[in-house]
Amino acid sequence: MLNLFRSSKRAKSRETIERLYGVIVAQSRRAEFYTDFGVPDTLEGRFEMVVLHTVLVCHRLKDGDDTARAMSQEIFDAFAADMDSTMRELGVGDLTVPKKMKKIGEAFYGRVAAYDTALADRGNALLAQALARNVLGTEETVPTAAPFAAYVRAAADSLAATPFETFARGVLVLPAPQLRPAPEAGQ
Repeated sequence: MLNLFRSSKRAKSRETIERLYGVIVAQSRRAEFYTDFGVPDTLEGRFEMVVLHTVLVCHRLKDGDDTARAMSQEIFDAFAADMDSTMRELGVGDLTVPKKMKKIGEAFYGRVAAYDTALADRGNALLAQALARNVLGTEETVPTAAPFAAYVRAAADSLAATPFETFARGVLVLPAPQLRPAPEAGQ
């Protein structure tokens, strides 16, 4: 009977993670990112958006209790499984997948470091730079980087205000991406 209970609990946990990761992917595919913010509508651009949103959710959960940290790991595991599956669907050979997965892991943890540092700074300049470099693919200052950073900050703040119990129910609410003009100096 105990094994049946554990199996049921694992299935519910897997279902919860699938729902959370599904919202991450759906948010990452929103057209506004590609049409308004200038995210390249390429495999790389879509990858960066999934990484960004996965990092945001994991960022929220990583400082929680053991259950929250375990959920963060499960969300990362869902991301990794998705990337592995996607590569195989794209025809990447079985011998090449592990090498590519290593690069994806390195990229993910590089983004974690960049976004965690940028989110720790309450201004949005570092965040705009990280987004321009990682997502928009430029070292240049671009007009959409500041509004994109404002969106990411709003998403991080919204996630920070979300009680863990909401995540545990498989509910994840992220703000709509809106291109707002950056406030002018002195405002």
